[in-house]
Amino acid sequence: MGLLPVEDARARILAGATPLPAERVALAAAHGRVLAAPVIARRTQPSFAGSAMDGYAVRSADLGPRRVIGESAAGRRFAGRVGEGEAVRIFTGAPLPEGADAVVAQEEVKRDGDIALISNAPAPGRYVRAAGIDFAAGDALLPAGMRLGPRELALAAAANLGEVAVHRAPRVAVVSIGDELVLPGGEPGPDQTVATNAFAVAALAREAGATVADYGIVPDREAEVTAAATRAAGEADILVTIGGASVGDHDVAKGGLAAAGMALDFWKIAMRPGKPLAFGRIGPLFVLGLPGNPVSAYVCALMFLTPLIAALSGEPPRDATQQAILGADLPANGERAAYLRGVRLTRSDGVAVVTPLPSQDSSLLRTLASADCLLVRPVDAPPARAGDVCTIIPLDAAR
Repeated sequence: MGLLPVEDARARILAGATPLPAERVALAAAHGRVLAAPVIARRTQPSFAGSAMDGYAVRSADLGPRRVIGESAAGRRFAGRVGEGEAVRIFTGAPLPEGADAVVAQEEVKRDGDIALISNAPAPGRYVRAAGIDFAAGDALLPAGMRLGPRELALAAAANLGEVAVHRAPRVAVVSIGDELVLPGGEPGPDQTVATNAFAVAALAREAGATVADYGIVPDREAEVTAAATRAAGEADILVTIGGASVGDHDVAKGGLAAAGMALDFWKIAMRPGKPLAFGRIGPLFVLGLPGNPVSAYVCALMFLTPLIAALSGEPPRDATQQAILGADLPANGERAAYLRGVRLTRSDGVAVVTPLPSQDSSLLRTLASADCLLVRPVDAPPARAGDVCTIIPLDAAR
């Protein structure tokens, strides 16, 4: 197989990704989930005309002193009616009494016993929040396909919805492959290394809205990979293997996955870092084989896993790229699209200036942690100068 362009690889991964079935969940459990149906208001908000200030509810047409005849507080309205020359003490959020059409702020009133002395007559509607100024019962407030964040949850709650219809969260299984790997906190042998990739990949998947099961580390044996893939086929929507996807004698991912029934779609893409990316299916299970180098695994997960999770979640596709200005000269690029780790500085005019970090080796996690964006260099891009417009992908794009 030749090197597949990044855009084609993404399109082939997403081609079979349809939203997972809908389920109803309690609003308290819906954060980060994607709506499968619009949120329709079950009530008018606010349901009554209320006061926007602490003060006195009055009739705007009246002049002179008003006799205070009662009080209206939030959750406890004044039951009577405001007549000519009368006022009701009112507090923020309290229902406006019948007969009143304005509120005078308390600092604009002098109180003498039960008499309120008002120097200036208020205009009709002064400091009054009309019923329904936010929304009315029956209004469509949030569309299907929207991911629910804190603000959307508050709006759904105000609409009096105790639960919402959302797409089931995708289930991702992650397996790390390699005899050389040991878990953090252990004692690596002289020829071993600490496993890091699964932590970043799992975190990206969770930020994108998935639930994650970490299957741990399996050795460089095809039978172990086959067993993990067979397990994932019964438990997950996406299997992510990390490592074992290159061309060495110990790169066992493809053989092990094939033995589990995977139909390989592609292997190797025109991307740096991340060339040895594999993709296929085991029945309905999506399988992404990520490279073992830490930066390669992270960049591939960001570019391919997170949009797949979004598609299965029911979220419409979005373009995570942004425009910025180069902060340094760059040489011509080659046959693979390059995703360079970079750092942004914002000028006084609000324009982001991006400078690539000095070392781009795909093993350097400290460099990855120092970066806040990926600087995208297309295939066969000509040399670029500082000050040229460039394309970036913020590294918080999935959050």
